[in-house]
Amino acid sequence: MGIIDSIGNLVMKSRIDDLKLSVNNPKDTQEKVLRNLLDTARDTVYGRDHKFGAINNYRQFREQVPLNNYEDLLPYIDKILKGQQNMLWPSAIKWFAKSSGTTGSKSKVIPVSTESLENCHYQGGRDMLALYINNYPDAALFSGKNLSIGGSQENNFSSSSEFYTANISAIVMKNLPFWAQFGRTPGLEVTMMNNWEEKIKKISEITIQQNVTSLAGSPMWMLLLLQHIVKEQKIEHIQDIWPNLEVFFHGSVSFAPYKPLFKDLDRDNSLRYLEIFNATEGFFGLQDQKDDPSLLLMLNYGIFYEFIPEREFHLEEPTVVPLWEVEKDKNYSMVISTNSGLWRYKIGDTIKFTDTAPYRFIITGRTKHCINVFGEDLFVDHAEKALSVACSQTGAVLRDFTAAPYFYGKEKKGYHEWLVEFVKSPQDMQEFTNVLDRILGELNDDYVAKRKDSIAIDTPVVREMPEGTFYRWLKKKNKLGGQHKIPRLSNSREFVEELLDLEKNLQAEI
Repeated sequence: MGIIDSIGNLVMKSRIDDLKLSVNNPKDTQEKVLRNLLDTARDTVYGRDHKFGAINNYRQFREQVPLNNYEDLLPYIDKILKGQQNMLWPSAIKWFAKSSGTTGSKSKVIPVSTESLENCHYQGGRDMLALYINNYPDAALFSGKNLSIGGSQENNFSSSSEFYTANISAIVMKNLPFWAQFGRTPGLEVTMMNNWEEKIKKISEITIQQNVTSLAGSPMWMLLLLQHIVKEQKIEHIQDIWPNLEVFFHGSVSFAPYKPLFKDLDRDNSLRYLEIFNATEGFFGLQDQKDDPSLLLMLNYGIFYEFIPEREFHLEEPTVVPLWEVEKDKNYSMVISTNSGLWRYKIGDTIKFTDTAPYRFIITGRTKHCINVFGEDLFVDHAEKALSVACSQTGAVLRDFTAAPYFYGKEKKGYHEWLVEFVKSPQDMQEFTNVLDRILGELNDDYVAKRKDSIAIDTPVVREMPEGTFYRWLKKKNKLGGQHKIPRLSNSREFVEELLDLEKNLQAEI
């Protein structure tokens, strides 16, 4: 182990004690976070509007501050964009993160403070490395470069460049200290490129000449980069280019559909994988154990957490509970108050706690990206698990998918329509459909109740899409790269119909 590794490992290991202190005292930690947030923002416009100075405990906070959607905070955000500061948070806001949620027609911009960058996003990065080194004492990733794919940077708000908007990954990279820039690749000029197809070529040209020891980013976009490199260099495994590559830090979307594809590129399954939950609004969780996919909830990043139980997701005034009142094995929607001025903000992500000592969880989807037209409450984690089993039992390899309900008419039952793009097609598509349907029923009591004897939902329909369909849709929408995601499940057929129209046009061209 070289001197760079030794120094890096020593610094990272110092974080473990701080982590243990916060996760072992969850209620105290979260109450201190809330108190600090309220004290810091009491003289902001929002703080005065909601009398932060008179709030002395969580109960008063819950009573005096309303739950907020993006639209509720937008009047304050608009005023910041017009030059008024001290609206939601006292420190000056000049960075705005484009929403990294599932690709849609409406874009959101989330304020990003210096406190959020340093005490949340960067702290998450430091703890990510600390936990990795703690789990793998032989780690040597500091001896090489970290390859990370950032989003684009755009300046949409002011000709004087007073405000900037970009994907959160690009904002984080743009503001990294010089010593952190030294350890990553490619440089900012390439990282900030807006043209994804040109960027992937440039990243490939630069990084194949370097000693890359770790990867970080969205599985979907990292996979496209690795596949490009393997094809261009005429190799079988990514270690043929980077022999010292040891870990992929991944987030943004579920890794489950992509894991078989990474294994195809990974010689001897030697690459390690560690999941993170770093969203536009904050850095929430890290996988802290080797053999447990659950994520450790990070409690001291300047974020106060609240949760809405699944049965009340769609109510106007739902029950909301603090962290210390959640229960294991139940779905919750996350509500956050942050050191960027998001107050009791419903981010739409849903999680299920697997443990409460300490608090570990899995991501189950998004409140707005599920199918619940027939009372089935079908979430993304159900879909991904069922698809994984269906692939395993029929020899298929999945690339991308989406699903939405279909209605026959008033006198006929509806069904779920699945659009699936495979790397390797199932040996028997009907068997694939049957397994998908059966496993969904095993995972979801509401689904199986509605599917029994086709009482409310008819047999699902799976349509195999041509290779590259989802990629072409993203390109058409100018959504290549960054943190853009494929909508997995929806109550609306808008996305499904766009994909089907795209398929028809492709077939017509052929």
